[in-house]
Amino acid sequence: MNAAYLNTPVGTLTLIEQDDAITELLWDKRQEGLCTALLQEGLDQLGAYFEGRLDRFDLPLAPAGTDFQQQVYTQMSAIPKGETRTYGDIATALGVPAQPVGQACGSNPIPVIIPCHRVVGTGHLGGFSGAGGVETKVKLLQGEGAYSLLI
Repeated sequence: MNAAYLNTPVGTLTLIEQDDAITELLWDKRQEGLCTALLQEGLDQLGAYFEGRLDRFDLPLAPAGTDFQQQVYTQMSAIPKGETRTYGDIATALGVPAQPVGQACGSNPIPVIIPCHRVVGTGHLGGFSGAGGVETKVKLLQGEGAYSLLI
């Protein structure tokens, strides 16, 4: 396993690469393995995102998850920077109840890059599984200019 980390406004984030794809983003510092060209590109893109210079990540991703979770990850990845969708919006698109969508969002192994922070409840922010919980979700949405749309 190869890993590389970056200090960001929401804490230290570590990217994990396996088999030439990003498989995880962790909310702490891990110093295992080699910083490959792909990991360096991921760090560069994360840095550009937090500086407001990147609207869409372009990295090979291989998040672990069930077929349903993969469908939710695809829906989340399609949400443009600066916009949000509700759990209900994604549920409607997939033809399922909203609760499993929320659970799939919480299982996202590559947050920020697969933007689960852009999924909110109807009339509330919903949860966030990253370090710092909802406060981190708010910071991410504020950084994208999306939080003011919710209040």
